[in-house]
Amino acid sequence: MNDKNRIFLFDTTLRDGEQSPGVSLNVEEKLEIAQQLARLGVDVIEAGFPIASPGDFQAVKTIAQTVKGPIIAGLARANRADIERAWEALKYAENPRIHTFLATSDIHLKYKLQKTRSEMLAQAVDAVKYARQFCPDVEFSAEDATRSDLDFLAEVVAAVISAGATVVNLPDTVGYTVPEEFEKFMRTIIERIPNNEQVIFSVHCHDDLGLAVANSLSGLRAGARQVECTVNGIGERAGNASLEEIIMALYTKHAFFQKEVNIKYNEIYKTSRMVSNLTGMLIQSNKAIVGNNAFAHESGIHQDGVLKERTTYEIMSPELVGVHKNNLVLGKHSGRHAFKERLLELGYELSEAELQKAFALFKDLADKKKEISDDDIEALLKDQGRSVPEKFTLEYLHISSGTNMIPTATVRLSIDKMPFEAAATGSGPMEAACHAVDKITDIYGRLLEYKLHAVTGGKDALGEVLSKVEIGEKIYNGRGLSTDIIEASVKSYVHAINKYYYEKQHENGS
Repeated sequence: MNDKNRIFLFDTTLRDGEQSPGVSLNVEEKLEIAQQLARLGVDVIEAGFPIASPGDFQAVKTIAQTVKGPIIAGLARANRADIERAWEALKYAENPRIHTFLATSDIHLKYKLQKTRSEMLAQAVDAVKYARQFCPDVEFSAEDATRSDLDFLAEVVAAVISAGATVVNLPDTVGYTVPEEFEKFMRTIIERIPNNEQVIFSVHCHDDLGLAVANSLSGLRAGARQVECTVNGIGERAGNASLEEIIMALYTKHAFFQKEVNIKYNEIYKTSRMVSNLTGMLIQSNKAIVGNNAFAHESGIHQDGVLKERTTYEIMSPELVGVHKNNLVLGKHSGRHAFKERLLELGYELSEAELQKAFALFKDLADKKKEISDDDIEALLKDQGRSVPEKFTLEYLHISSGTNMIPTATVRLSIDKMPFEAAATGSGPMEAACHAVDKITDIYGRLLEYKLHAVTGGKDALGEVLSKVEIGEKIYNGRGLSTDIIEASVKSYVHAINKYYYEKQHENGS
């Protein structure tokens, strides 16, 4: 592999991606995603913004202590307190990186920072020099670079490289550019820097105009060797450049780009589904690479072509990105061996205890559904792999509802294996059940967002409910799964309450 053609993948799902409105991940969820990103093979994991909150600090520290292989980065504003806090979390990492940033555009300098250009330049240089005292790998980002004066930006870039920056990132912070413009911008800056061989240039594009991936690819053509992106393209406002789209564009159009990435392609789909599940952000059906329709063909002409030769209408195989299809039907008479083999085909290697638990869930579902699909199995595994222990477990649910009657719910929860029961009314069966849960737990949540979708087709389909529940001043993602949509809904609400309870226990040190 030619080193100059090697592209480094910088994943910021856990930092910029978590800034998506309504997304809040706990430490265990962030660690789970980070471990999957390491299996995928990304080069850099930006684990968070350590000074932002105690939870963010702990997440970065835990990932730094646990995840091996990728560089672990932490974000810091260009000041000494942020940099010290970032290093305190990152110092445990096998390969740490301090990522510091400061805006360079006149609009940010005037209205946000109230600084002159000379003050900004001095602060950027000081931040990089200070970070280098702790860490040999320092990245500097010129926030709002694409709206900055080119002469001043070039001066800043040259100065931070001289100060010791190993990576310089030139982000399109507000998603303002178009591909041809961004390629010219990157090429111009790189050519103006006399010491450009000493550093890796990086791009970080936002999707406000729907051009984040296209702009990122243009930046790579101009000489950038690191691309910053997120799984499923999540992030601030309209999101970031999509990791999976960039990977597959470079793979599919290798002859054009002549760029190499070191990635395990068959982990892409699993990574996408994990992030969707834990963030509660559903993937649109027509999403490139990982959407449900990405490899679906409805037109008769398309179906005929694909059956004769796949490449007539498919530019990549679903198996390459980890989408597996199997015609072997599993049902209530299927044995443990067949179930284990299917898990292996889907890319899941479980411990004996995990397999036993998953098989029990499978058998329980098989009593309700005639045929179990791969999507059903993956949904069960996601349900099994919950990131917090269950303080409250739904044991029983009875609903009385209909026209011309007040919906009533009776709920039984087990709390530390002891049963507690309550009944309540509401404007609908879901509200009634949630009120009953509130009575038992003495934790009162407000349902902000509710999404229900069928995992598969059919009247007996599994229903998956993703909810966002506000408790106190924080939002918690909940998930529930059942062939009964009311039961799935209540499970989702209880899941969010368990997250809240678990977080409070940790804050109190118990």
